[in-house]
Amino acid sequence: QVQLVESGGGLVQAGGSLRLSCAASGRTFSLYAMGWFRQAPGREREFVGGIAGRGTNTFYTDSVKGRFTISRDNAKSTVDLQMNSLEPEDTAVYYCAADLVSGALSSWYVSTDHRQYDYWGQGTQVTVSS
Repeated sequence: QVQLVESGGGLVQAGGSLRLSCAASGRTFSLYAMGWFRQAPGREREFVGGIAGRGTNTFYTDSVKGRFTISRDNAKSTVDLQMNSLEPEDTAVYYCAADLVSGALSSWYVSTDHRQYDYWGQGTQVTVSS
């Protein structure tokens, strides 16, 4: 079992920055690829970006490339999402999620499919005003 708790959401003006953090329980954090997803009202849950369990491989959806950065600290069991140059279209509830990936895949694999992820946080609201 892995429990995930997000923090860091809030209200920010367009062009501003926010940093979301996700703290995980358990001692096998490095076995999990971590993803960030978001869901706006009336829209489906959307992959934002993710980071492999071991190593530093990251993957982002096109709309956030160059603006968002994901990092993780396996010793602290945390993963962060640094969001810069925020736009009103980024307004959503943001979720972190954990995908158990074993073996050699754990060094690079990141899934964009929310159905692959085993554990989810409760979500944190990000609102970007124009």
